[in-house]
Amino acid sequence: MGGDFTREEKDGLYKAIFSRRDVRSHYTSRPIDEEILTRILNAAHHAPSVGFSQPWNFILIKNNEIKKKIKESFEQEKKLSEDMIEEPRRSKYVSFKLEGILDAPVNVCVTYDPSKFGPFIIGRTSIPETGIYSVCCAVQNLWLAARTEGIGVGWVSIISNDVLKKVLNLPDHVTPIAYLCLGYVEKFAEKPDLQTAKWLPRLDLKDVIYYEKWNQKQNSDWYKIQELIKTNRDYA
Repeated sequence: MGGDFTREEKDGLYKAIFSRRDVRSHYTSRPIDEEILTRILNAAHHAPSVGFSQPWNFILIKNNEIKKKIKESFEQEKKLSEDMIEEPRRSKYVSFKLEGILDAPVNVCVTYDPSKFGPFIIGRTSIPETGIYSVCCAVQNLWLAARTEGIGVGWVSIISNDVLKKVLNLPDHVTPIAYLCLGYVEKFAEKPDLQTAKWLPRLDLKDVIYYEKWNQKQNSDWYKIQELIKTNRDYA
């Protein structure tokens, strides 16, 4: 059929998914070609959205003064989070490099605007959060597209949304959802940094799937997938 993917195309998609990383360090000084950046943003813009509302905007940032203000917010928020952790994990947490705001050549703030196309959006009436979920789909598209271009992306979540709104002049009704750092990197890690550091383990696929109802881990109607999951390969 016309919509089918070749085996090579499928492999490329899965490679991007399994090799995507949250990049915080090892950015290079190589600038991102604007044609490539536009292609990545266009992929993000083609994410699914509730009621076709496309509630996202992308604020592109390379001004160092703006970056420094955002970095100050990160430092303040990280200090607050350190006080929530007891030793010895606190020292380990403090040692982590958790952002690349000044290192990455491009920062992108992805926002949510619930006012686009008016107050009624198909599919958003019962679950208003679907608007935010739509923006997260755009972030994932951006992340995967960037990975295929060899560009690392890091999501900085230790940050104050109030500071973002002030520094970036966001209207009151617009919410910042993701602050992203984009840039070429020396290499992509084989595994996520926090997995390598043994901060948290990767859960087995079998541990996150239930059948028909919550906490039901066995069901004869799903026998084949249960057997396949037992031999699931850990790609990352």
